[in-house]
Amino acid sequence: MRTWKVRRGLLAAGVAGGLLLTGCSSGGQNTDRASDSSGKDRRGTAPGPASPGSGEAATPGEQQDGKERDFAPPPDYLSTFALDVDTASYGFARRTLAEGRLPDPATVRPEEFVNSFRQDYPRPDGDGFSVNVDGARTDEDDWSLMRVGLATRGDASDGERPPAALTFVIDVSGSMAEPGRLDLVKESLGIMTDKLRDDDSVALVTFSDSARTVLPMTRLGDHRGKVHSAVDAMEPAQSTNLEAGIRTGYDTAVGGKHDGATNRVVLLSDALANTGETSADGILERISDARREHGITLFGVGVGSDYGDALMERLADKGDGHTTYVSDSEEARKVFCEQLPANIELRARDAKAQVAFDPRTVKQFRLIGYDNRAVADDDFRDDRVDGGEVGPGHTVTALYAVRMRPGASGHVATANVRWLDPDSRAPHEKSNQIESGDLDGGLRNADDGLRTTAVAAYFADALRHGTSTQDAPEPMSTPTDSRSTSWQPLPGAPSLSELAGTADELSSDSDGDKALRDLATAVRQADRLTGGYEGSGGGEDEGEIRTG
Repeated sequence: MRTWKVRRGLLAAGVAGGLLLTGCSSGGQNTDRASDSSGKDRRGTAPGPASPGSGEAATPGEQQDGKERDFAPPPDYLSTFALDVDTASYGFARRTLAEGRLPDPATVRPEEFVNSFRQDYPRPDGDGFSVNVDGARTDEDDWSLMRVGLATRGDASDGERPPAALTFVIDVSGSMAEPGRLDLVKESLGIMTDKLRDDDSVALVTFSDSARTVLPMTRLGDHRGKVHSAVDAMEPAQSTNLEAGIRTGYDTAVGGKHDGATNRVVLLSDALANTGETSADGILERISDARREHGITLFGVGVGSDYGDALMERLADKGDGHTTYVSDSEEARKVFCEQLPANIELRARDAKAQVAFDPRTVKQFRLIGYDNRAVADDDFRDDRVDGGEVGPGHTVTALYAVRMRPGASGHVATANVRWLDPDSRAPHEKSNQIESGDLDGGLRNADDGLRTTAVAAYFADALRHGTSTQDAPEPMSTPTDSRSTSWQPLPGAPSLSELAGTADELSSDSDGDKALRDLATAVRQADRLTGGYEGSGGGEDEGEIRTG
């Protein structure tokens, strides 16, 4: 077994979708035994008072089973963020590396690398989440990795989900003429048309310098040929007025809204807006009523070697939706057979997580990723504050580097998740705790899910700061749990070649999981492009982490 050089604590958060429409087959799945070490659901609530507008919640400072907790951590020991299941950053990085280029560090979001690999957490019986907490020691004294794993229930079968009313907004601007853009979009829509159910409905909107509805909301039934004809007729035209496309798409979705159905807008574009309103906030403002009053969320599918990553990511985050990226037919089939179905129905609205660390046992901690999803600690129970929308079969993973106080034992942290019921919008919370004994095992012997998450996070970090700390670029964002204004690389990073070897080992352990083989390939491509990056080592002087 190849060994890791994991010398300092760290990491990120992850996710992957998964639910099938009729006729689509699922891919491989990594095994992962994440849960608290006792197998029990040890519940508690987030510390601190509820905020105005919070609705019902368990009494602060008290566990849901009625047992009082004996601490309330200071604000610096709270970590709060909106849940996120995007994966576009990893997909775009893989394509860029395959073309012989390093991705722009600004497009690398560690949580989306981690989100691209499935976790096998226990599922809840109803809507909402299961909360699972575990961890492992690193090779660095007093540093451990702590994993918070959240999972939603998948559907028992495709036939049990509500019918879908999907409005596809397709970019037919001139930039979409490049191979791998409009041709891939049309192929994807063809797959989707054949796999959706007869009681599902589809509308098609195209946009270039202006937008038009080429197919109003149409129940598939015996009309699949009509959809195929409209898709086949699409040809690239002129400039990219993304605002017009989204505005017309939402108008079409509202006009064709079906009661009892799940209504979604699906944007397929390279997101290179150059006409009309080109900012995400400006575009979203024009369709705010449709989003808020009708609850129609946005699912963004990015394509193209030149890709407006920042715009698409902002649209998805602020448009109550998700984003992913496809570069070939295989990825398109995965998105439209697995990820899109997981975004048709919702299990939770405005979902937020808050992890409360115990200052008696924890000296420092750091959440890796979720830089753009930070939520003020006081807003955790304010249900007017936007969170993340999560569909059936999703998992969300948050990894923390935790530095224990020497010789400390006992309670380490309580992980809390809060969400609104997708229909009634009633608030709910669920929690779990972790003790110091749950961190006793070594990372080298941890389960495959945790090790995969570590590889993905270290890989993202290497791409963010270049080939060495000496030539590292300025930070793109400040880590969620850091009070320092300087960007901090992950301490003790293994070399890219070591990461590739670990990915190979994990792939072998999982009978050649293709996702892990692809990860190993991407890491090696980055290693060649950087001339053999070696981990920067690092230590506690490399930037300020939350500390007691």
